Amino acid sequence: MAKNTSLYFRIVEGRSLPAKDVSGTSDPYCIIKVDNEVVARTATIWKNLNPFWGEEYTLHLPMGFHCLSFYVMDEDTIGHDDVIGKIALNKEAIGSQAKGFDSWLNLTRVDPDEEVQGEIHLSLELLKDAEKISLRCQVIEARDLAPRDISGTSDPFARVIVNNHSAETSIIKKTRFPHWGETLELEVDPEELSEKGTVTLEVWDWDMVGKNDFLGKVEIPFACLHKTPLLEGWFRLLPLGNNEDDAGGKLGALRLKVRLVEDHILPSMYYQPLIDLLVESVISPAEVEDSSSLTMLEEVTTVESRQDVAMTLVKIYLGQGLVVPFLDYLNTREVNHTSDPNTLFRSNSLASKAMEQFMKAVGTLYLHEVLKPIINRIFDEKKYIELDPCKIDLNRSRRISFKGAVSEAEVRDSSVEMLQGYLSNIIESIVGSVDQCPPVMRVAFKQLHKRVEEQFAEPENEDVKYLAISGFFFLRFFAPAILTPKLFHLRDQHADTRTSRTLLLLAKALQSVGNLGLQLGHGKEQWMTPLHPIILCSVASVKDFLDKLIDIDHDSVSEVYQRAVFLPSVTVKEGYLQKHKAEGSQLLSRFAFKKRYFWLTSETLSYAKTPDWQVRSSIPIQCVCVVERVDENAFQQQNVMQVITQDNDGQLHTMYIQCKNVNELNQWLSAVRKASIYNERMLPSFHPGAHRSGKWTCCLQADRTVSGCSRTHSAVTLGDWSDPLDPDVEAQTIYKQLLQGRDKLRKKYLETPDTQPTIEEEQRINSAIHADGAECSVQLMKPSHTVAARLVGAIMDLEQAHATFQHREKEDATSLILNP
Repeated sequence: MAKNTSLYFRIVEGRSLPAKDVSGTSDPYCIIKVDNEVVARTATIWKNLNPFWGEEYTLHLPMGFHCLSFYVMDEDTIGHDDVIGKIALNKEAIGSQAKGFDSWLNLTRVDPDEEVQGEIHLSLELLKDAEKISLRCQVIEARDLAPRDISGTSDPFARVIVNNHSAETSIIKKTRFPHWGETLELEVDPEELSEKGTVTLEVWDWDMVGKNDFLGKVEIPFACLHKTPLLEGWFRLLPLGNNEDDAGGKLGALRLKVRLVEDHILPSMYYQPLIDLLVESVISPAEVEDSSSLTMLEEVTTVESRQDVAMTLVKIYLGQGLVVPFLDYLNTREVNHTSDPNTLFRSNSLASKAMEQFMKAVGTLYLHEVLKPIINRIFDEKKYIELDPCKIDLNRSRRISFKGAVSEAEVRDSSVEMLQGYLSNIIESIVGSVDQCPPVMRVAFKQLHKRVEEQFAEPENEDVKYLAISGFFFLRFFAPAILTPKLFHLRDQHADTRTSRTLLLLAKALQSVGNLGLQLGHGKEQWMTPLHPIILCSVASVKDFLDKLIDIDHDSVSEVYQRAVFLPSVTVKEGYLQKHKAEGSQLLSRFAFKKRYFWLTSETLSYAKTPDWQVRSSIPIQCVCVVERVDENAFQQQNVMQVITQDNDGQLHTMYIQCKNVNELNQWLSAVRKASIYNERMLPSFHPGAHRSGKWTCCLQADRTVSGCSRTHSAVTLGDWSDPLDPDVEAQTIYKQLLQGRDKLRKKYLETPDTQPTIEEEQRINSAIHADGAECSVQLMKPSHTVAARLVGAIMDLEQAHATFQHREKEDATSLILNP
C-alpha cells in the first residue's frame, strides 16, 4: 500500500520583530526547510518589523518527512544576512491537528547544536564469550551531514560511547558524505548491559582552532541489541535535545497556517466501485431533482474542503475523459435551481468551485500567454497610480510638472491615463485570444451558454447567457490573476505596495468589464468613474469575443483534450537559465556556465541560445533518471541543479543548470520531476557534488562510476496546476470526504420513514417482478436511496480494505526493532 504525504503551509505575517539594522528596522524574509532542505524563500519586506507575506506552498512528499522549519532572516546588502529566529514543527505536532492550525508562534533562538541533519550507516554487534563482553561497532559511512565550515563542508569524525568508555574514528576532511569503513570495539561490563542502558554514537566536525562542532547523535538501547545481536542500517542523526528558548517573545512571532494530509493509497481495483458511481452520475444523469453520488458528495462536503473536493473531482473526470459532461451536469442543476438570474453562480457551490478549478487546471498556460507580457510591464514600470482622493499621497508621486508641486488633479489625470492604457492592453489581449483558449474550455463554456439560454429565455434576460460565462472568465479567472499574479505563477514574488495598488485598480475595472458595465455607478467607489467610458466601450467587443469563444464543434474536440491537464507538445515551463554540461575529465569551472533559454514539455527538455534561435538541443524526458540539487561547494555557486540522463547503452550523462534564486530552483526541480515521474529508470541514489580533480567533491570517491552517496528526492514536488493526474490519490481524497459524511447519508437516505417507495413507484417495481416471483430488496427503494446504499457500501468496502492492509503492515513491522 503506497503512502502519500502532502504538506500545505502559509506564511501569513510577522509581528514585533527585533531591529537588526542601524536605522532601527529590519528587512525580513523567511526561509522554509523540510528536513534541512530549503524548499521556499519568501520575498523580502524592506524596513518593516511587522511584515506581511501571505505566501503559500504545497509540497508532495511521498517518502514523508520529520521536521518543518521556518527561519526569519534580515537581509543585508553587504555581508551575510542576520538570523532573527526560527520556528521548528515536527511531523507529529502538525499531524495531531487533523484540520491543521492557524496561529501565532514565538520565534526561538537558533542553537547550532540543534541544527543537525543527515544519516549514518552503522553495524552493531554484542560479542560474548567466557572472559568478556564487548561491543563491536562498524561505522561505515554518513550522508548529508550539516555543513559547519565556511567552505560548505565539514571535517567529520564519529565517537561511540558506552557509559564512560568511548572510541573514535579517523577524521575525514572536507566532506559531508564521509566513508569511514572502520570497526570500533569497546569492552563492556555485564552490569552495564541493563535494559535501560544505551549505546550513543555522536558525529562531530573537527576544528583545528576552537571547539569541535556537534553534527548529531544516535542512541540505541541495549534492549535492541539483546533481541537482535547484529543490528545494521541507516540511522537518522538527532540533535542534543536542548529545550528551545522562545526568549519570552523578544524575537517576535510568525502567524502560520500549516496542514498535513497523510494517506495510505490502496491498489486501483479497490477504488473502482467508487469511480464507477461517480462516472454514472454524468454519463447517465438522473432527473434534475433526483439525487446522485455527486449531489450526495456535495451534501457532506464542508465549506472549508469544497475547493479541494472540486479540484479532485476535476482531475478524476479529466482522467476519465468526462470533464465536460461532469461540468455540464453540475451547471445544469445549478441553473435549474436558480430562479433569479442575478444570483446565478454567485454562491460557492460545488458547480462554481469546479468551474474555477477546471479553468486553473486546463487554462493556466493560456492565462500566462495572455497576461504575462502586460503583468511584467506593470511590475517593471512601477508607476504611482491612485484614483481615490483619500489615498493620494503627493510625496510618493513623481514630478509631473516643472511649474511646482504636483496637484491631486494632476496625479489623478496621470493615473487615469496610465490605467486606461493598461486596461486597454488587457482587454485587447483577452478578446484577441479565442484561438489560444484550450478547446475543452471553450466546449465547457458552450454547454454552459446553452443551459443558461434554455432556463432564462425571456428577452429581458438576454445578457444572462453572457454574464454566466464572463462571470467565470473575467471575475473568477483573469481578475484574480491580475490581483495576485504570484498565486497564478505569473510572477515569482508578490508585488510591492505601489504595484499592488495598480493591480487592484485594474482588477476592479476588469470585474466591471466582466459584468458588462451593468453595475457601473451603483457602488461607493465613485472615484472609479473616469474609467467608465473605456469599460462601456469594451462591452460590445467582449460579447463578440464570447460569441466566438463558444463557436466550436463539440465533436471536433478529441478525447485527448479531455484526458490531460495539458497536451504533450505544450510548453509547461520556460525561461533563461545558466547551463554547464559535464564532459570527460575536464575541470569544471564556476565560469563555465553559459546563459541559455530552456523549454520543458512532458516529452523533452530543450535549450538554445535565445528564444528565437533556430537550432535547439533536446533531452528526451523518458531518458531522465535523476533530477536533484547540487552542493554549493561543487562549483562555489548557489542554486545549481543536475539532470542525469541514461542513453540506450546505459551510459549516464549529467547536465548542470544554475537558477537565479532558490524559488526558481525549486520550481524547475519540481517541473522536471513531474514530467519524468513515471520513468522506469529513475536511480535511487546520486552524487550531490561534481567529479573533478580525479574525485567526487561530495564523498571524495575517485571512481566516477561509483554509486551515488545520497538518496534521490525525485518524487518530492511542489503542488500546483501542473500536478500529474493520479486517479488512486484522487479517489482516496473523495473517499475520506464521504467517510466523514457517511452517518449523515445513512440518516437521510437509509434510516428515514420515507425510504419506502410511493404507490406509483411500487406499481412500477411490482410490474418488474421476475416471473418466478423473486425480487431484489434494493428494488424496493427509491432511486436516491438505491444510490445512497451503493455509495455507503463502497465506502464500507474501502474502509475494510484499509483496515486489512494496515493490519498486514503492522504484522510485517513486528519483526523490525528499529526503524533506521
